[in-house]
Amino acid sequence: MLSVVIPLFNEEENVAPLCDEIAATLAGRAYEIVFVDDKSTDQTLAHIPKRPEIRVIEFSKNTGQSGAMYAGIHAAEGDILILMDGDRQNDPSDIPKLLAELEKGFDLVCGYRASRKDTFSKRLTSRFANAIRSRFTRDGVRDTGCTLKVLRRECREALLPFNGMHRFIPALIKGMGYRITELPVNHRPRVAGVSKYGFGNRAIRATMDMFAVRWLLSRQVRIRIAAGAEKKAHP
Repeated sequence: MLSVVIPLFNEEENVAPLCDEIAATLAGRAYEIVFVDDKSTDQTLAHIPKRPEIRVIEFSKNTGQSGAMYAGIHAAEGDILILMDGDRQNDPSDIPKLLAELEKGFDLVCGYRASRKDTFSKRLTSRFANAIRSRFTRDGVRDTGCTLKVLRRECREALLPFNGMHRFIPALIKGMGYRITELPVNHRPRVAGVSKYGFGNRAIRATMDMFAVRWLLSRQVRIRIAAGAEKKAHP
């Protein structure tokens, strides 16, 4: 089964159309949608369709994108997890090609926005931040700001619940020895709601997170048990 994990904060106009797009894309497949509402202050919860494949996790306090993403990832029941934003800028029609890449033996497939539909200043600052982060953490991914990703269920054990975690998903998963790759995906202009995140309010925190993740990766221990080496204890 596929689990589509979507954090939400004040996306009342986007959530129902997004559900319809996902349903059309994944028709004929077994899937669930796990929405994590990060204490929206509008009518987002009321606009989520009541369907058997849709589950909703409601936060009692606004926690941030990383907290919502982490909670959804660990609540997911599918063998393959699909991560998306709730603002409809990620295109659900890209999901099948990401899944196809996963079938080639990769554990995490990251989308990158080849043609971003954002302001020039947002594109410029994002490109600068991504270049520094990729070189520093050595994840080899050009656009961690693109939420659209697919990963195997077991990869979630590499993730840690901290503010900013969503920017370092590829680095953490690669650091555990999993195979990752990336593909270009469609990026659509926002048609409803407003962006919740800006460069100014995250640059310093992202830099601190980058140093912390680099330290963590340098101290990581990979445990590999030799085949046939595990023996039963006898009385």
